[in-house]
Amino acid sequence: MGRAWLTAVGAEPGAELAGVVDLDVDAARRALADAGLAGVPVGTDAVDLARATGARAVVDVTVPAAHHPVTTAALFAGLPVLGEKPAAATVAETLSLVAAAEVTGQLFMVSQSRRYNPQLAAFRRQAGTLGRPGLLTTEFFRAPRFGGFREEMAHPLLVDMAIHPFDTARYLLDAEPVSVYCESFNPPWSWYSGDAAASAVFEMTGGVRYAYTGSWCSPGRETSWNGAWRLSGEHGTASWDGDHDPEVERAPAPAGEEARGGAAGGESTGEGIAGALTAFLAALDGGPVPRGEVHENVLSLAMVEAAVASATSGERVLVDDVLERAHAEALATEAREDVRARLASWTSVRAALGTERGTERGARP
Repeated sequence: MGRAWLTAVGAEPGAELAGVVDLDVDAARRALADAGLAGVPVGTDAVDLARATGARAVVDVTVPAAHHPVTTAALFAGLPVLGEKPAAATVAETLSLVAAAEVTGQLFMVSQSRRYNPQLAAFRRQAGTLGRPGLLTTEFFRAPRFGGFREEMAHPLLVDMAIHPFDTARYLLDAEPVSVYCESFNPPWSWYSGDAAASAVFEMTGGVRYAYTGSWCSPGRETSWNGAWRLSGEHGTASWDGDHDPEVERAPAPAGEEARGGAAGGESTGEGIAGALTAFLAALDGGPVPRGEVHENVLSLAMVEAAVASATSGERVLVDDVLERAHAEALATEAREDVRARLASWTSVRAALGTERGTERGARP
């Protein structure tokens, strides 16, 4: 992904590559040479190299375990950060980054690159003409042989991949997760050590359901990397195969009924990580808060953590319980007093994130 970001930065007229950081500087030099880039400084510390080169922002493409320390250091050095998903390895670490962004006043945006897809934007507009949504489904069936860390993870599909459709579901429905029941397993022919297949049903705010079924060891008739989507609404159905223009079939809406949703802002910024980069730069130049800003992004990772907890326990899991546990863990482990004080000031996690809407259906009796 670092090499992909080199290409994206090089193609973006509003950005200039100031330097490349890697714990292995030879790896950084090889990547630059392969990209045909000469004379670009390299180093082993992002803040040090930024200070030496005059860089004004950081693109964090480290492994998830490094996201929290790298992003925290950058924010407190006065550097806004555009990071690869997930925001951090855990929801607790992500809440620490939310507080760090608040304390420093710096932008931290997570690149949920699949939101920057014109076909997805069209699908969302179509869904907005169908009245109240009832059920959104995603089917995801692929058979990649990655090798390396993914094949050793306990929940490779849920942890490494499912955050993309989970985040997309929030975007499509304009709704937030309340609870989830999830089962995961590993087919007998799987080349993964952990569970490479899963099915999850989320209750979202407003009572709509989101159902996800996927497998990373499903050869033959593979779906798009974006998955195959179907939304059943009050006045019809919209579907998207993930690669082509979406389709909709609807009955006439009752007279006077208004369409829900509609096009999201910033849809002309470009596709994939290039679109995320353009939106990030626009925000730094005084533009709107971008999709993927860390406050807005937390609940996508919380959906992943809640699904894993449900698959492990065999029980329905409330997302608020995941948030409460993560908040307690963040408070207990935070090393910076200013960040800990900000975390302690929150009356609730959802209120701090600005996503406290319609969650009472998932509250405990």
